[in-house]
Amino acid sequence: MTLSLQGCMAAGKTTAARYVQAHAPWLTVCLEDSAAPLAEVHRRGLDKTRYEDYLAIQRIWIAAEIERYRRVQAAPCALMDLGAEEIEFYTLHYPLSIGQDWPVAETLRPELTALRACMPRRILFLDAAEETLRRHKAADTARARGFFEHSLTHLLPLKRRWFLGRADVDSLRVDGLGPDELGEAVLAWTGRWAAQGRQGP
Repeated sequence: MTLSLQGCMAAGKTTAARYVQAHAPWLTVCLEDSAAPLAEVHRRGLDKTRYEDYLAIQRIWIAAEIERYRRVQAAPCALMDLGAEEIEFYTLHYPLSIGQDWPVAETLRPELTALRACMPRRILFLDAAEETLRRHKAADTARARGFFEHSLTHLLPLKRRWFLGRADVDSLRVDGLGPDELGEAVLAWTGRWAAQGRQGP
């Protein structure tokens, strides 16, 4: 079974994933790792505000996510710090967030079809108020988060509409939760769904 943490930027996904990794040795945790795709995008000088470049960039990310998913398939249960559902969402919605109506879904149909075979069984969406997200961002000095404002203003409303209310998505409001409280809540959710997976459909 593959599970995934999803939600707002700076909601605490990686913090929660690391907590689960430290407290659930029976679980395979796959932390988000964007280094290789970003390096390839930079090496090729691609610009995501240009249509042809955007297609090339998303093909890089989709291929990387499919490989990431393949690496955890031997595990009885894996928790992804953002999974294939994030790549699908971003691929389809980033152009809308910059005012472009590119035919991405049609052009990348084969790639998106392959990506959809890698979707998690269950997704936990970490949600929070804007002030909480800004406070988390300010406290995280390890990452620049230069994309934060665009994500908060333009992508987060689209993301909430895309994910919240779906049958395969649970949500957790993280306002007021400390790192350990958040980690415990995510660990409990993970354990609950992992147990159901062991029992079968």
